[in-house]
Amino acid sequence: MSVIHNIFFFIVAIGVLVTFHEFGHYWVARMVGVKVLRFSIGFGKPFFIWKRKTREGDSIEYALAAIPLGGYVKMLDEREGEVPANERKRAFNRQPVSKRIAIVAAGPIFNFVLAIIFYWIVFLMGTTVDRPLVGKVVQHSVAAQAGFENKDEILQVGDKSVDSWAGFRLALLEKGLNGGELNIRVKTAEGLSVERHLQLGNKQLLKTTGDIIGQLGFHQWWPDLDAKIGGIIKASPAEKAGLQKGDLVLSVGGRKVKNWADLVALIKQKAGRPMLFEIQRDNQVIHLTIIPGARKVGGKTQGFIGAYQKMPDGLREQLTRRIQYGPLDATVHALEKTWDMSALTLRVMWKMISGEAALANISGPITIATYAGVTASIGLVPFLSFLAVISVSLGVLNLLPVPLLDGGHLFYYLIEIIKGSPVSQAFEMRGQQLGMVILALLMGIAIFNDIHRLMQ
Repeated sequence: MSVIHNIFFFIVAIGVLVTFHEFGHYWVARMVGVKVLRFSIGFGKPFFIWKRKTREGDSIEYALAAIPLGGYVKMLDEREGEVPANERKRAFNRQPVSKRIAIVAAGPIFNFVLAIIFYWIVFLMGTTVDRPLVGKVVQHSVAAQAGFENKDEILQVGDKSVDSWAGFRLALLEKGLNGGELNIRVKTAEGLSVERHLQLGNKQLLKTTGDIIGQLGFHQWWPDLDAKIGGIIKASPAEKAGLQKGDLVLSVGGRKVKNWADLVALIKQKAGRPMLFEIQRDNQVIHLTIIPGARKVGGKTQGFIGAYQKMPDGLREQLTRRIQYGPLDATVHALEKTWDMSALTLRVMWKMISGEAALANISGPITIATYAGVTASIGLVPFLSFLAVISVSLGVLNLLPVPLLDGGHLFYYLIEIIKGSPVSQAFEMRGQQLGMVILALLMGIAIFNDIHRLMQ
């Protein structure tokens, strides 16, 4: 996948999220009578400006600027310049604290609203997911000690229902973040409903950057099938090397391939390194050299060739399920999903602040761009799900009481309510300086983590 592809969808994602966030500030400001001077998407010198007259007679500038990592709404404010006497009542700084709180809080609130909209569309359109079927667990692991068996289907983690393998991963993080014992209800291969007890103890799931499910000893169940190619992804290493649908892989690098899982395991170890494939095509045996691509999975680099498995008729229906809701149910699930993701994001942030989660879990613009490109390539539903997660994260982040963020301004207003007067400009300036240091530090860590992942 090209860098340009990832950058394009990163800009699309950030553009949508920032526009909606800033529109929240803009819309509420106008509703309460504050004069808006400029609505800008991006920072720095604008390369496009469009002026429009409002019904109140105001001339508002709508701008696109060169740095697409944020935006702002500029309002009339006596702290930023001379304001004519006849317009002072419309200046932001002259508004009662309740209106200023409403304007500032509107940005993060609109991020949560946008996440609800995206999740609603996802649930309404529907998606096909992997059923949460447990494969062979790692010996002596936490999962093995809890008695998990091959083809156990996860039904519930604690009080949270699970309907997909991705949902199982998320439920483990949500319910097991503080360690302790997790009660997990499963349906066994024989069809019995059984409760298994996962003993996490004081295990801190985010202390390392590896896959959570892998840390606990779980593997996803997959049928033992021949390494027969069911299809090839366009422009993939497999297509470039000449691999075709219907090919049966006999061996790789002189080692006999037992099944599809064996083939996948071999390819994962060889990212960027040539592999000699022995292929049976029709009644002929041929040889192909394939150089696997590289991608990040759970913090580790793995090889891939861009081919998928030949599935017997009816098997895919056993391994997957379709999740789709009507408009009303989709609304309920969208609200629940947004609430759950907001709470989880806040808890994970607290774990990082308290040192109970590795700072290596923080991702920056490079990782976000990669995921934007990957999800956009898969389809609309995955891309919207990605946007919903990022929108929730932006909403929560902006509500933190850090100067320069919306939450920092809300904190100032809380102080103003308690003491009966606004904080001094000197106090606010020192807060802004502190906020710049904190945000620069966070951005530095995020970019360092991104570069470290690329180097690995």
